[in-house]
Amino acid sequence: MSSFEQEAIAYLRSPKAIRDRSQQLFHLACEDKLRHFRIDLTQLDKCADYVVQVTRDNYPDLNIPFHSRWRHFEVGVSRLAELNRDLAAFPPLEKARIKFDLVIVSVLLDAGAGADWYYYEAETGQTFQRSEGLAVASFRMFKQGLFSSNKSQPLQADAKKLQNLTATTLAEAFQINEENMLLGLEGRLELLQRLGKVLTQHPEFFGTKNPRPGNLVNYLLNNPHSDSSTQNFLLSTQDSGLSTLKATDILRATLEGFGEIWPGREVIATTNLGDVWRHPALPGENPVDQYVPFHKLSQWLTYSLLEPLQELGIEITELDEMTGLPEYRNGGLCLDIGLLQAKHLAIYHQRHLPGSEVIVEWRSLTVTLLDKIADTIRQKLGMNQAELPLVKILQGGTWSAGRRIAAELRTGGVPPIEIESDGTVF
Repeated sequence: MSSFEQEAIAYLRSPKAIRDRSQQLFHLACEDKLRHFRIDLTQLDKCADYVVQVTRDNYPDLNIPFHSRWRHFEVGVSRLAELNRDLAAFPPLEKARIKFDLVIVSVLLDAGAGADWYYYEAETGQTFQRSEGLAVASFRMFKQGLFSSNKSQPLQADAKKLQNLTATTLAEAFQINEENMLLGLEGRLELLQRLGKVLTQHPEFFGTKNPRPGNLVNYLLNNPHSDSSTQNFLLSTQDSGLSTLKATDILRATLEGFGEIWPGREVIATTNLGDVWRHPALPGENPVDQYVPFHKLSQWLTYSLLEPLQELGIEITELDEMTGLPEYRNGGLCLDIGLLQAKHLAIYHQRHLPGSEVIVEWRSLTVTLLDKIADTIRQKLGMNQAELPLVKILQGGTWSAGRRIAAELRTGGVPPIEIESDGTVF
């Protein structure tokens, strides 16, 4: 691999590249030089006010948690409290590894479920849909040992079991039948099977004896090969104060460790780039110049790994180096509130593939607009970036506002643009 290729891969895996490329397209949109969308920044205040109201409705004291998978586990009842009771006898590091196992698998199963699928939770007698339904379903699968090959240790996900998962098993666990169809089942299954394979190929991230996603905890603590040395590391941090991890370093480990699981994506020198797509409006002499990275699921996964690390006494720094999540709730908010405007009505009446120019354009403009919305919200609330990082604005926040305005405008709260989901992007 050439040095140019190495540098290009490293750059496209960075939040800086996500912002750089998105801002390039944003500036073109402001000049009305894109094919599908235009920008109307006169609607920025209206959007910020709407998000602030939703945030105050959700969190009146503005004590907002991170936007992560853990929030979905809490719908209806506190499943996190249930999990913590199950883990009470485990040492802190193993608790963190188990939580990593759970949340990594759950995030990978999260891509859009469609408007019709639902999950009935027998334990509570409640029914859930969309992201919450997928979260509760994956939580129950994990508790039942569906991802563990060791019957005496059901609370784990390991390479052997993930590689041998079948569509029949997964469909049954998701309660799929002719009247209850879930979009992208095969794509979700392929992701988990590929995850199982990747775990065996990267012992530096996931260990050798029993490769698990949760062993990424050890890697992040700079001791990927020795549990005892990691224990010593934690003891030393308790003596000297908090240890720190950069959010961007966690993202880098996530992208490097799980990069090969994404099917059919752009590659550089056989390296899978993941959630990276082309847009022809970007200038440049090299084809790489037209690549637009998003890493939506990887960033959301990173956000979801922060809390187990904080429970180990790790301080997370540089949170706002990460970007907002370019998915259909945040992007839908921008469209429904009028910040984004479609140039042709066909956008609303066709289904679009994730790699289509329409979707790449929509997602990229969403990334930049989320930064602008966040800045405006902070000004209105008299808070700074440290007090109200982007990950909390997403939770408070833009994602909930996108869902609320969709419900106000369309039956079933469907997003304004229909995506042909394969279960691996959104």
